[in-house]
Order: sequence, then structure tokens, then C-alpha cells
Amino acid sequence: MPAPVADLPTRLRGLDAAGYDYATQFVELLLAEARERATSDVHLQPTPQGLAIRWRIDGVLQPLGEFPSGQAADVVTRLKVLAGLLTYKTDVPQEGRIPATGDCEMRVSTFPTLHGERAVVRLFAAERQFITVADLGLPGEIEAPLMSLLDETSGAILITGPAGSGKTTTAYACLRHITARSHGQRSIVSLEDPIEMALDGVAQSQVNPAAGFDLPTGLRSLMRQDPEVILVGEVRDAQTAATAFQASLTGHLVLSTFHAGSAASGLARVIDLGIEPYLVRSGLRAMLHQRLVRRLCECAQAATPGSAGPTAGLPSSADPFLGLPIKTARIAAGCPKCSQTSYLGRLVLAELLPPLEGDLGRAVLARSDVHELHRLAMAAGMTEIYERACQAAEAGQTDPAEIRRVLGLNAGSGTPAE
Repeated sequence: MPAPVADLPTRLRGLDAAGYDYATQFVELLLAEARERATSDVHLQPTPQGLAIRWRIDGVLQPLGEFPSGQAADVVTRLKVLAGLLTYKTDVPQEGRIPATGDCEMRVSTFPTLHGERAVVRLFAAERQFITVADLGLPGEIEAPLMSLLDETSGAILITGPAGSGKTTTAYACLRHITARSHGQRSIVSLEDPIEMALDGVAQSQVNPAAGFDLPTGLRSLMRQDPEVILVGEVRDAQTAATAFQASLTGHLVLSTFHAGSAASGLARVIDLGIEPYLVRSGLRAMLHQRLVRRLCECAQAATPGSAGPTAGLPSSADPFLGLPIKTARIAAGCPKCSQTSYLGRLVLAELLPPLEGDLGRAVLARSDVHELHRLAMAAGMTEIYERACQAAEAGQTDPAEIRRVLGLNAGSGTPAE
């Protein structure tokens, strides 16, 4: 078992901040521990006194403390060296990669702030466990139709959710599934901003807006590369959406990610971007919406009246279920195995928009609002994320406080999340 997290600040503070190898030792120790903890992001925030360090584990940012930035060798500068960034440029943002160490890839982003350069390191080691669609933990009634849709030769599959909901992980798993099934007989390409992980069997490209190589321009050029499957890293604007849908209707299977609060709101947003409703109804194969919630550690205890407490930043409540329509639940406790956080790993909650047929298809053509689209999707058989969250809480996989933290205090009000 890894050493307790509490030991890391002690070991970092034990380094000689005046030494020439301070930054090297600090970065090596910090990143090694981050890999061990399956951390997704490490934040280094400059302060008047030094660097405030935080890291994100299971989607939650946790403080490690404030440390010297180094006298003879600066910690952020060391990260820039490792990532191949220009150390003498401190007044503009920069992005780079640290060469893979073992099973881990890292991306470094720097940004100028009042007290110096802020750095964020994103680690992709933990995502390697989600190799295929079958590894994601999607419900069977979503996994099976999604796998079937990945065998299609045309259409658009959009994966939606807020930042940090695992959209790219799911998109990459879909590409791996397609690659494995095609045995090299399908031309698979991607256009990303940035490339987050190298994928075998996929010709990956990264946009460079400064050189005029943006998503719409790159996507139009890719169409002349004889592609069959195209991953567009993210649909951000009307031009990219229009080009992607045009590709989906001309014999290409297009996958992309999209920021939206629910499957229905993702559908409404696509229409709001200016895509003609008849093109959406014809071209959209699937709209998958997902969220990630932390999974309870085995130390969790049965919920009892008054046990809700001020968990996860929520106000105290006498209702241990926090208003969720459930009859039983477990709540966080804390033990050495989970470093007293009460959680180990995460599970995915997802909803898949039904085929755009019947009343739902007619509502798309009529440009109905998101609430009507959500109602008709539910009537057509969609199980919404809120219901899946309640099922997960009642099964003891997560707790009501985590559901409220991720979905919000108003979840379950009868309207889709925004």
C-alpha cells in the first residue's frame, strides 16, 4: 500500500530549498506520488511566499500545502525544461509534454499570473485502464447499442458532459474498439486540440491555430485523406459542427465531444449552433451524456437520521438521503486505505438519447426547447442520469452527498441539468 498522503508534504518540506538539485528532487517526488495516486492533475499556484500545491484525485481538488519554489533552481522552470518549453518566456502561456515515463503520459501548461508562472500538469496514466468500451462501466442498455453504432459506416456520435466528465476517455475507448474490430481495414483519423494520448492504428493530428490550422480547416482537409472514421476532439463552434455533420452524411463515421448538461440539452445546443434540424435528425446516430461520481470505499457506513452532515461542501441536513428518492444508502466514513477521503475510484453515470424517430424526431424538426426534448426522450425510453444516480446511491456504490456535489442541489426537479 502506498505511504499515506500526509507523508508527501513532510518529504517535500525536507528538501533543501537552497540546493541546486531542489527543483529536480521536488518535481520527481511530486510526480512520482501523483502517478502512484492515479492523480489526474497537479496544480502549482505561485504565491508571494512560494508555491501552493494541489492535486485532483477522483475529480476533487485536494490541497497539499505551500512550499518554497526554490532559490537556486525553480520548480516551475524544472517542469518547463522537462516539457521542452521556453524557460526564458514567462509572460505568455505555453503547453508541452513530458516524455512518457513507464505507463504515464503528462502534459504541462503554464500561465502567467500576478506572482509568477502557474503550472498545471495533467497525467494520463489512470486512463490506460479504460482501453475499450467494455472497460468503461457503462450500463448494459447503453453499452450494447453504443458498440453496435460504432460498427456503422456513417453518422455522428457525440459524447457530452461538463469538463472532467471523462468524455475524451470514452471517445478514445470508442476508437480503440473500432480499431480492434476493423483489423486495419478502416481508415481512422483524428483532429484534436490537443492530442491527449497516442492511439495505435489512428492517424492523429493536432491543430495549430497560430499557423491557420484550426478545427474547421483541418477537418475540411482531412476529408481529402480518404477517411472512414474521424474523431474531432471537440465541437466548439458552428463552423466545426457544420463540417462534422456534413462529413457524417457523406459516408463517414464522426465521433466528437461536446459540452452540455444533458443529452437533451446537447441536442438543443447542436440545433442552436445553426445545424438544420433535418440534418441533425438524419445525421445524429447517438448523443451520449455522462458524469463521473466517486465510488465509496468499503469503509462506508449505513446512513442513519442525522448522519448526513456538512459533507462535500453541502450544508448540514437531518436527512441522510439529502432529498433523494431512495430508501437506503451508505455514507462516507474514512480509513487508511482511502487516505481518509472515504472514496476509491469513480463510476460513470450515463444517459443515451433514443433514436430521433416518432415524436422525438418531430420535436427536433420543430426546434422544440430542451425541456420538451427531455420529456419526449424519457417517454421514448431514456433513463436519465438522475435516476441512475439514485440507483447507484441505493446500491451503496456512492453516497447522496456525492450525487448532490456532481449533479447539484436542484437535480431531480423534473428538468434536465444545465
